[in-house]
Amino acid sequence: MKITKNMTIGEIIRKYPQVIDTLMSFGMGCMGCPSAQVETLEEATKVHGIDVGTLEKALNEAI
Repeated sequence: MKITKNMTIGEIIRKYPQVIDTLMSFGMGCMGCPSAQVETLEEATKVHGIDVGTLEKALNEAI
């Protein structure tokens, strides 16, 4: 896996901009959120009530 739950949302978007649609499909509008620069994928999924493993897998499939 290239994307892990310990990466920040900002880092993921910078490295893999093609995952934006996947994030949006999970209801995560992280692109404009200031927290995205410091919040990990795992932290963000907890806030949004999303299973981190499911999103992590979908993001890696998108890249």
